[in-house]
Amino acid sequence: MKLADLLSRKAIKIPLKGKNKTADIEELVDVLIDSGDIADRRTAVEAILKREALMSTGIGNGIAIPHGKADGVRELVLAFGLSPKGIEFDSLDGQPVHLCFLLLAAENVSGPHVRALARISRLLQHQEFRQALLRCKTPEQVVKAIADEEKKHYQQ
Repeated sequence: MKLADLLSRKAIKIPLKGKNKTADIEELVDVLIDSGDIADRRTAVEAILKREALMSTGIGNGIAIPHGKADGVRELVLAFGLSPKGIEFDSLDGQPVHLCFLLLAAENVSGPHVRALARISRLLQHQEFRQALLRCKTPEQVVKAIADEEKKHYQQ
C-alpha cells in the first residue's frame, strides 16, 4: 500500500483554517465529502471523535493522525491538512499540530487501516520529511513529498 496512491489530491487541504481539534477533523471530513470519497459526514465525524475521546491522536512533533471506522465507508480513505499556524489538538507533547493525516475505514475491515497508520507513523518519524511537508504549498507537492519519502524507505 502506497500512501501517495491512497491520498487523492482532492483530499488535501492547505491551509487548514480550523483553530482546534474538532474544527480540524470536521474540515478534513468535509474535504473527503467534497472529493466524493465518503457520503455521510455525521457518521464520519462521530467515528473519529469517538476514537479521539479514548486518547488524542496528536502524537507530538506537530503531527496528528485522527482515524476511525464508520459505516458507509466503502474503502480506506485518507485526507491531509497542513496548518502553518498550528492547531490546538490536545497533543501528547502539548504542542500545536501542523500536519494532520485523517484516515477513515470501513467498520468491518482492519488490515489496511492498521497498515496505513503504521506507514504514516514510520514516515513521520523522519524530521526532514516533516520539514518537507511543512514547505508544501500545493496538493501536488504533498503527494510528491510522500512518494519521494516512500521510495527512500520501502521497496516499490
